[in-house]
Amino acid sequence: MSTNVASYVDAPAEFRRDLRSYLHDLDWVNEWRSASFDNAEDSLAFDATVLRRLYDAGWSRYGWPVEAGGLGGNEIHRAVYYEELSHAMLTVPAQHWTLEVLGPALLKFAPELAAQYLPGYLSGAEWWSQCFSEPESGSDLATLRTRAVDDGTGTLIVNGQKIWNSQAPTAARLLVLVRTGDADSRHRGLSMILVDADTPGVTIRPIALASGRRELGEVFFDDVRVAADRVVGGIGNGWGVTMYLMQFERGMYGYAALTKAFTQLSRLRADMAERGSSAGHRERFARTYVALVAAAARCSLSVRKLAEGGTLGPESSVDKLLFATAERDLNDLIVDVQRARILGGGDASEHNEIDTVRAEWWYSRAATIMGGTAEIQRGIIADHLLGLPKEVRR
Repeated sequence: MSTNVASYVDAPAEFRRDLRSYLHDLDWVNEWRSASFDNAEDSLAFDATVLRRLYDAGWSRYGWPVEAGGLGGNEIHRAVYYEELSHAMLTVPAQHWTLEVLGPALLKFAPELAAQYLPGYLSGAEWWSQCFSEPESGSDLATLRTRAVDDGTGTLIVNGQKIWNSQAPTAARLLVLVRTGDADSRHRGLSMILVDADTPGVTIRPIALASGRRELGEVFFDDVRVAADRVVGGIGNGWGVTMYLMQFERGMYGYAALTKAFTQLSRLRADMAERGSSAGHRERFARTYVALVAAAARCSLSVRKLAEGGTLGPESSVDKLLFATAERDLNDLIVDVQRARILGGGDASEHNEIDTVRAEWWYSRAATIMGGTAEIQRGIIADHLLGLPKEVRR
């Protein structure tokens, strides 16, 4: 384990320097850098092994509080961690995506649960799924129908259905937004609960994406019993927890996703230099790079604000719109540049790598929908930042 704990917490620059050195000298770095799989299950299993090794060495624990399995520090340390993985051309373990969104909410609203379960998440021993969307309730969470009712003993009985839940097929726990108020209570009647995936009455059905990978899941709750101490933030405060959580989806998740995009762009650059490229592709490469830099600059302001204990307002919709659009355009460029190999399948040694490129492209189609569609983000920007007239619906 890294031993310079106090210095790293106080000086992120030292943390960066030594983490870069560690990754450069890592004896299994080529295994990590070249790893590719043709299915989500094997990919997550490999990423869990990476997390365990980084956790044992201490590096992935900076930016998380000691009481939850971390070594101290804040969001700046986590941003540096993602930047250095990108600098070393290493893939971010997929479990980090949901951890960045769910972890901070648990730390703020349910510190006892965070102390109990986040160490396992940080170490790759388990990961969770965020269960918000429903078949008839996507971006407008005020209309969700999954219901939790107190049985009179303090235990909640949950019934309903969730859909499009990332990593649900392999998740150990589910953070579920439920209705505990009246049917018409909208935002006021929501509560957040942490449910173990193996609880009786929970059924998870994998959803195969167009890529064939079962990255998402549909979750059914049939008379699922959840103890009162699994409520995050108290009954009726689910909307407050959700709004707090969304800040990290815009800020930390967005910034981490952009460092991954820079890794993809660096690999594309090497491929274009080796195999050649058209003038049009080189121009698009430059434009994509500028878009990624702009999105990263915007998200970095949010990361710094979160690290200072600030609150992100509607301006975070700018972050979401920029990074999701840049991700989509990058994946379009990758597929266009490598179209012959991707359509032709390449040779046998390239199968997993090409399959991963295809899967990333398919997943990027959803990037401007997940967490609020691009249209909704533009609406928020128009209403709350620019003060434009309301849209007239006919």
